[in-house]
Amino acid sequence: MHLKIRHRTEYRYETPVRYSIQELRLTPPQNAGQQVEKWKISTPIKATNAVDAFGNTVSAFVQESPYTSMMIEAEGEVQTQDAFEFTDDSKAVSPYYLLQQTNLTEPTEAMLTYFASALPKKNSVDQVLMLASAIQNAITYVPGQTNFATTAAQSFAMKSGVCQDHAHIMLSLCRASGIPARYISGYFFAEESPNLASHAWIDFCSDMEAGVWTSIDITHACLVDARHIRLAIGRDYYSAAPVKGVRSGGGDEELSASISIQQLT
Repeated sequence: MHLKIRHRTEYRYETPVRYSIQELRLTPPQNAGQQVEKWKISTPIKATNAVDAFGNTVSAFVQESPYTSMMIEAEGEVQTQDAFEFTDDSKAVSPYYLLQQTNLTEPTEAMLTYFASALPKKNSVDQVLMLASAIQNAITYVPGQTNFATTAAQSFAMKSGVCQDHAHIMLSLCRASGIPARYISGYFFAEESPNLASHAWIDFCSDMEAGVWTSIDITHACLVDARHIRLAIGRDYYSAAPVKGVRSGGGDEELSASISIQQLT
């Protein structure tokens, strides 16, 4: 598919922000499933680009003059095709590092007991897909009940969440089963479900020595395909977040975000 994407994030503050640092992972990579034809990120001041340990392009900027609103916009065109297997280059983060839990993924005994029959015994696609189906069935997709700081354990306790929560629970259970797994942030094209435009899923390592990863969408309990556009890789949401930052001042914050994806002929 040939997809045109526009992602706008706007912040408004109660009082002037005196100083802030923003870090953006809003640049889709070129890989087996996607070719980026054009892409532009607009920020209030010029950003500098670097590549992080996971190979993500990171755009960062510092604002030292007071402001009460800030707009960040990313837009471009991507050609996608069905692909669910990705091979790391020689500089990639070791799969063994991605066996470690984080604060967002740490499982509880109740989680491990509940999903005991679905935990994969080996890192095969069939067994990991079975776990994805078990999570999809157990955790009802309900927007608005969780946020970026909600842990896998909290979402499991509520038995509800969104794609980010599905991904964190999946990471938690894969790692508990001895399978390296990593968080993927991105976009999902579905004309009938625009609320899924901002999306998250996981890669699990299907060959640790060769650095081969298989990508699974837990919310849909399927292998990823041409509807998925990858943005960034991380240990969890926080390390792959499209937009994150720290600030001094500003008081209460109001955030509005919109993403539009359209298919071009």
